[in-house]
Amino acid sequence: MSGKAKGKSRASKPRQSAATSKSTPKAVAKAKPIQARRGEKVVLLSGGNPQIAKADGDAPVQGYIVAMPGWKRDLGKRLDALIVRNVPNVRKAVKWNSPFYGIEGQGWFLGFHVFTRYVKVTFFRGTSLRPIPPGESKHTDVRYLDIREDDQLDEAQIATWIRQAAARPGWVP
Repeated sequence: MSGKAKGKSRASKPRQSAATSKSTPKAVAKAKPIQARRGEKVVLLSGGNPQIAKADGDAPVQGYIVAMPGWKRDLGKRLDALIVRNVPNVRKAVKWNSPFYGIEGQGWFLGFHVFTRYVKVTFFRGTSLRPIPPGESKHTDVRYLDIREDDQLDEAQIATWIRQAAARPGWVP
């Protein structure tokens, strides 16, 4: 191989940017774009969690829900409807690639996040709810409810937790 060919070979090789380097997290490397709504492309991160830009309001939350893969989308719709039905003045936002629900001036009382095999519902002041939701956390006040595809939802219990959580001071980041 001539020196000229070597030089050309190197020059034509694309340089790795920080976004494509080997140190890129697996979640970003495996991200797949999908259609959300109105032609918007949404990237699914690790576990199928939609990557939605931080924003306040119902529209980004609905965008997140529409982008949830498979059975999780229907669950997201059910959870959102249950929350709105039980807390009519709920405030919504997407933060940290998760929908958040709160009361203006009181903080966030609930959020949920998509994982590969389940959706994790987070009650930010879960230890104050009765009965206490089952999933423990390293955070003293937080409790989780992990919902898997074939789980039977006890909507009455979840609605009770939602109403209790909304009536308490929420989490303020």
